[in-house]
Amino acid sequence: MVEHQDRTRAAYDGVVELYASLFADRLETRPFARAMVGTFAELVRGTGNPRAADVGCGPGHLTAMLRDLGLDAFGLDLSPAMVDHARRAHPELRFDEARMEALPVADGTLGGVLAHYSTIHTPPGELPALLAEQARVLAPGGLLLVSFFATGGPEPVRFDHKVAPAYSWPADRFAEALAGAGLVTSARLLHDPASERGFLDAHLLARRQGPAA
Repeated sequence: MVEHQDRTRAAYDGVVELYASLFADRLETRPFARAMVGTFAELVRGTGNPRAADVGCGPGHLTAMLRDLGLDAFGLDLSPAMVDHARRAHPELRFDEARMEALPVADGTLGGVLAHYSTIHTPPGELPALLAEQARVLAPGGLLLVSFFATGGPEPVRFDHKVAPAYSWPADRFAEALAGAGLVTSARLLHDPASERGFLDAHLLARRQGPAA
């Protein structure tokens, strides 16, 4: 686990400015993803607990979007260079360095977790533990929105992402992994690819079991 995370951290540290310039306004041309983030924010507000973590926040553009949508949002990222950039770009928001598998958040305290293409570098064998950690920090009734590349085959597919090795997932298999972490998928959206890789873009919205506080 540590080895692949070290490689991923170093890879993102090396492309901060380029990555930020490419993705800062990306959702302006991604209507499906933008709609899912907006729906996520509305439902999180509806739980009565607007505190939300943007895990794998990168340069912080989606953390700021969540704030603008009425959430008490903060960002977490593995890459210290990304965290530094996010702090400079959005000084009014909180950003901290953290691994998705060990979030510096107390149990059951968040209304929402956003994982926008931030699970894609996690090897399949390690995904259940990562999702269990997202579930741990959610309050009962809290929501996770996870976006990833989807494949039509029966198994996850490793591919050469431009920054670090990554994996696409069958949507049903990913939903099963969410269920194993105690998260019930309530909505899913798969749409045509936004890149040359040919994978579908997938967004799964899941809720932690139990009544909202």
